[in-house]
Amino acid sequence: MKRVTGLGGVFFKCRDREKTLAWYEKHLGIPMEPWGAQFFWEAPSASDPKPYSVLGLFKEQTDYFEPSVQPFMINFRVDDLEALVQQLRAEGVTVIGNPLEEEFGKFAWIMDPEGNKIELWEQTK
Repeated sequence: MKRVTGLGGVFFKCRDREKTLAWYEKHLGIPMEPWGAQFFWEAPSASDPKPYSVLGLFKEQTDYFEPSVQPFMINFRVDDLEALVQQLRAEGVTVIGNPLEEEFGKFAWIMDPEGNKIELWEQTK
């Protein structure tokens, strides 16, 4: 019997739900419904890396989620990290540090209006 087959979603509380839904739609381009959003996987072409999601567990003392004080961080896949970060800066979104390119792709970090840290990831492998 199969048990877990993938990441089903990320859920969090908001002080101002409507403002936060609007922020995610405006700045990250996520088409929002009153309850949130759905993401559907597409089959990659032969030249694209196989898409995947990660469940990451961190030690309680990690500083990786800072400056957020939340005990979680959201990671969103993006197509063109450099262009998106440039656009988000122009829109006044708080970008944390500088983007990095590492073994599994390119990464950048932003803060949403609720103080949640968001990791943006462009998969390269």
